[in-house]
Amino acid sequence: MLFGVMISTNMPAQPAAPATTQPAIENPALPPATNKPAAKAVVKKAVVKKAAPVEELRTVPLVAGPATVVANHVNVRSKASIKGEILTRMTNGEPVTVIEEVHLKKSLPDEPSAWAKIVLPANAPAWINSKYIDAATKTVNTKKLNVRGGPGENYAVIGLLVKGDAVGEITTKGDWTKIEPSPKFFAFLAAQYLKQEAPKPVEAPVVTPVEPAPTPVVETPVVATPSEIPAVPAALPVIAPAPEPAPAEELPLPKRVVSHEGVVHGTVSIQAPTPYALVAPDTGVLVDYLYTTSTNLDLSRYKGLRIVVTGEEALDKRWKNTPVITIQKILVLE
Repeated sequence: MLFGVMISTNMPAQPAAPATTQPAIENPALPPATNKPAAKAVVKKAVVKKAAPVEELRTVPLVAGPATVVANHVNVRSKASIKGEILTRMTNGEPVTVIEEVHLKKSLPDEPSAWAKIVLPANAPAWINSKYIDAATKTVNTKKLNVRGGPGENYAVIGLLVKGDAVGEITTKGDWTKIEPSPKFFAFLAAQYLKQEAPKPVEAPVVTPVEPAPTPVVETPVVATPSEIPAVPAALPVIAPAPEPAPAEELPLPKRVVSHEGVVHGTVSIQAPTPYALVAPDTGVLVDYLYTTSTNLDLSRYKGLRIVVTGEEALDKRWKNTPVITIQKILVLE
């Protein structure tokens, strides 16, 4: 055994057999290897759809006659105030009949100043005290009878009936009777939620003026004799003074046109440059005082609404730190 070990240690080492390149066994479920760089992952950007612009509300005063609601879920109230009871709600496209437009002399900062007094809608409630109805004839048996927005004297008056007026009973609740609405009854809603069609202008007939024929003028030529022709003296050269250089014209500063979003509030300070201001919707901080040169723009209609106003922004001449924006465009947001 010792002899065998010695023989094995003295034998020269055999060179290793060259490695043969064997084809790699690939997993058929995996894609074949490639030397091309890996493709970059495509990240799709989220498409942000811009909100469709809201139609700008009309700013001309309402007149007596038909109108159309231009918003959804508009509160119809018993008074021209946000404190009035809600009688019913109307939606976009519903017709109403305007009696008149009223303006509040003192309104809350976020309350509309312009309200439309309308004929009470057919689905709105009207209540009267049952003891003033003749049970046999279903007519009013007192000289004057208030119609209210609910079954109680704590509800606002929305109409008036006189003795002999017929009433259509709907239901009874205690001492009060709910009756059918009448064109005599009224309610209120904010004027900015109504639209009226502008009357078509009447075109005046076109009259073409007829010019009279010109009168012919006969001219007699005048011939001057040689003795009547004055001698022309030799003209002396006239040296005109050099013109003074025109003063340099000062170019006006470029206008600063901006757009701001906020809520329209009424101003309470007598020193405010305008009666309406735009405040930040979240903090209530003043953004700009609102000013307009247009006679058709009634800012009271936008009180309490969230808007985007575009116009020329500058500082007030009296108070250098007071920003005022002259309105060019108003966009009402939902």
